[in-house]
Amino acid sequence: MIVEHRVIFGDTDQMGVVYYANYLRFFEAARAAYWRGQGHSYKDLEAADVALPVVEAHCRYRRPAYYEDLLAIAVVVSELRGASLTFSYQIRRGGELLADGWTRHAVIGAAGKPKALPPALRAKLPVEPLPPA
Repeated sequence: MIVEHRVIFGDTDQMGVVYYANYLRFFEAARAAYWRGQGHSYKDLEAADVALPVVEAHCRYRRPAYYEDLLAIAVVVSELRGASLTFSYQIRRGGELLADGWTRHAVIGAAGKPKALPPALRAKLPVEPLPPA
């Protein structure tokens, strides 16, 4: 799935470059759009007694993004395990790769203990690679 984001002034630092931590926000927005694209939302996860906290994150910064850039954020589920899953991302401006990375999420229940992703949700999450960088 590809999600578009127009860089706003608040995304940038004093040098007019997208502030490094905002790439994780872009990843989060792409993840939320991914769930909506699968016909679900985070509210559906809550209703299924599931939370997906980020337990690890990585971003490789390749080129800067600037105010008013239109970014295309690709997101896929790249790994699905018993009680965790990994989303992978690429952020591009036109055909130029600006950043890529991933977030690993634990699958936990209301008590904060690991649990398996419910079969109905698991079935809607194809595991696939991103295109080559």
